[in-house]
Amino acid sequence: MKAKILVVGSSNTDMIVRVLRLPHPGETVLGGEFVTAAGGKGANQAVGAARAGGDVTFVARVGDDAFGEQAVAGFARDRIRTDFVIRDRRHPSGVALIVVGASGQNSIAVAPGANGHLSPADVKWAGRAFAAAQLLLIQLETPLETALAAAALAVQHRLPVILNPAPARPLPDTLLRRISILTPNETEAELLTGIKVTNDVAAARAADKLRARGAAAVVITLGRRGAFVSDTDGSRRVPGFEVRAVDTTAAGDIFNGALAVAIAEGRKLDDAVRFGNAAAALSVTRLGAQPSAPTRARIQHFLDSRGA
Repeated sequence: MKAKILVVGSSNTDMIVRVLRLPHPGETVLGGEFVTAAGGKGANQAVGAARAGGDVTFVARVGDDAFGEQAVAGFARDRIRTDFVIRDRRHPSGVALIVVGASGQNSIAVAPGANGHLSPADVKWAGRAFAAAQLLLIQLETPLETALAAAALAVQHRLPVILNPAPARPLPDTLLRRISILTPNETEAELLTGIKVTNDVAAARAADKLRARGAAAVVITLGRRGAFVSDTDGSRRVPGFEVRAVDTTAAGDIFNGALAVAIAEGRKLDDAVRFGNAAAALSVTRLGAQPSAPTRARIQHFLDSRGA
């Protein structure tokens, strides 16, 4: 039986331009290929979890427009349950403008649209989805009070909660105390703790500070270096995988989706992080957010080929 993953979060349409290098402020850089792709942190994580082998239900808002229609159709293709994806007639679908450099690094600006109106009432309306789930996965591309409401309802249903604190913002301890696994990247960990994560020692200090505030476990994602893990078993780094990066957009989202599936399946944290690292590594070898999410078969083949 597939792990039942509930994702509460955002859905965007990404508009992507590839350039030789990212522009400086006030500079225009002529680009090459332009593509559109399905995105949004919540949707990316839902798709990542579904392709990694999860039975996924998504709670979100999209506009009553062409972008919203395309997004819902994409979820259906990935067999994501959309009973609680609301078509918002007052606000447009979210849009992200993404510039991708030759090295795969990116710069992103987001117009939230309907995502900014996903509310605690919407979460409450999706109550039966919480009752049926094994794990909740949330991010911060929707209002903070919505993430708080989702985490509180998950606790009522005794669900583990993974919070990807992106985009980074200050978080109340009331939320952190409800989090089973917190998954910031280096920049987000620094914003949350004031500690610049430049090496494993600094990562351990940042993770300890976040756990002291209430998070049961912390996984700081480190790009190609893997992820730094801190829980009741101590602190350690789970190595990543070297690949040729084409586009790093959504690598963290794909990591979180795969991690959620592995945790819900009962894997130990280090093994689940390794599974997430493999999914993220595969994702950066393709352009786009959701188009880059690998299938479970590809993830397992990649792990087998690396002896992991």
